[in-house]
Amino acid sequence: MPAPNLARPIVQLKRVETFSAAHRLHSTELSDEENLQIFGKCNNPNSHGHNYTWEAVLKGPVDPRTGMVYNLADLKKEMAVVLEMVDHKNLDKDVAYFRDNNIISTTENLAVFLYTELKNRMRSPELLYEVTVRETDKNIFTFSGSFS
Repeated sequence: MPAPNLARPIVQLKRVETFSAAHRLHSTELSDEENLQIFGKCNNPNSHGHNYTWEAVLKGPVDPRTGMVYNLADLKKEMAVVLEMVDHKNLDKDVAYFRDNNIISTTENLAVFLYTELKNRMRSPELLYEVTVRETDKNIFTFSGSFS
């Protein structure tokens, strides 16, 4: 009788959430003219908003006892904690990461923020593979934890 295959399949798991937030693309390192030239209407002093879609992808082996890579109920709760920080908020004024660190609230930086905050809350953070933030149907940003 052949030995059973002990290799565990590697599966990607994706959870999708949505949230609404406002922001202004503006850098204190640039003049008002440069900000307007670079960011255009997104530099509106009164801000503007988006209905974002946030996707978290986990990647790992299927646990033979549970049949899961990660408990979706746990992931849902962990993502909900992060969503509370950004949903129906002004990213520049209400989210300390952007406000206190003078970080421009581009969707690139939002993806980094969501990735980091989720990873810090997960019981198995090594399984977080990437996050994707859809600002619009045409503007999509993915971060997988890499820094230069």
